[in-house]
Amino acid sequence: MIRAIDIKKSFDDVEVLKGITTTFEKGKTNLIIGLSGAGKTVFLKLLVSLMKPTEGEIWYDDTNITKLNKRQLIDLRKDIGMLFQGSALFDSLTVEENIRFPLDMFTKKSKKEKQYRVDEMIDVVNLKGSNAKYPGEISGGMQKRVGIARSIVLNPKYLFCDEPNSGLDPKTSMVIDDLIHRITKENQITTVINTHDMNSVMEIGEKINLLHMGKLAWVGNKDEVLENENELLQNFIFASPFLQRLRKRALGK
Repeated sequence: MIRAIDIKKSFDDVEVLKGITTTFEKGKTNLIIGLSGAGKTVFLKLLVSLMKPTEGEIWYDDTNITKLNKRQLIDLRKDIGMLFQGSALFDSLTVEENIRFPLDMFTKKSKKEKQYRVDEMIDVVNLKGSNAKYPGEISGGMQKRVGIARSIVLNPKYLFCDEPNSGLDPKTSMVIDDLIHRITKENQITTVINTHDMNSVMEIGEKINLLHMGKLAWVGNKDEVLENENELLQNFIFASPFLQRLRKRALGK
């Protein structure tokens, strides 16, 4: 579990986050949603320890990461998996080499042990036969799956996903959502997803945190979205006339 306690973040005189307290639960897909400028990206960077809050604490289970020094943070990051918005694969490395990269960086496993783990990950994300291909030779959806495989190759306790469905078609987005959800459940990972994708909200939103102007505006799950009367949530979720009609039909209005 990850706990954020009264998190505030300012840049010069601008307060971006204004006291956020919430939890991200183990074995669940925890989502951060909100309009552009709501503070989602800053919040995610704080959670993943890429920057420190101006005030407040962030706890990974029993560890207050805001109190760790640089060396301790480096050790902590071995327990963190990160799926970047653009996959951030190395163009000059093959699929297999991209996935193996964290093993080369952070472990002293033998070549045979690394190969076994890489093959295992390729199987998990359903990329058999793609070992020797380069990122430019595979689709965007496949690149995302390589990114997921690389992010979990070290068996992380915590997985952070920044807009994992960005640039993908709806069908491929569903495949990525299902894959992240399944991996989270099977490995009991604390997964945090920063997303604008409404399909993700409605399909895998086991705990949803809505940010608005740097504050936590609503917390709930996908089953509570349609019937909830929180105005900020409804304005975000049902921004289009089509979705507004869909909601009214679901509520029998």
